[in-house]
Amino acid sequence: MDSGARGRRLRRRLALGAAVLAVSGAFTFTATGAAQAAGAAGGCAGREVRTLPFKTGVTHVYQSNAYVCAVTVPRNPGAARTMSVSVQARGNRPVVDKGRYRYHAGPVTVHAGHRCVWIKGAVGRYATSSGWILC
Repeated sequence: MDSGARGRRLRRRLALGAAVLAVSGAFTFTATGAAQAAGAAGGCAGREVRTLPFKTGVTHVYQSNAYVCAVTVPRNPGAARTMSVSVQARGNRPVVDKGRYRYHAGPVTVHAGHRCVWIKGAVGRYATSSGWILC
């Protein structure tokens, strides 16, 4: 195995570890009132700053301090179907949750600081994309 492949694998593992720490840190600072709102949002902390509706669902975007979180919810929950949600801070790779879910995809949280973010969400074959927002 060459050193380039080994370096890429190490960077992927470090990025995953940083994402796990960011998510756990975001949940640690959740206050009781925000925790109740987070339960309804599928696990996102903070205040809702955008709603991105599309034909088969809605992607909700939340912001708390320097963190941005998103969750995609189908219009008709219950049946398992392909769903996804992604959040990308400008200059970084997107963090994605994609799979077959019944009630929601996500939450996906990233540390954005003061950078713009790009949010995408999909349920089935219909999707939404925000463009660069929250700049």
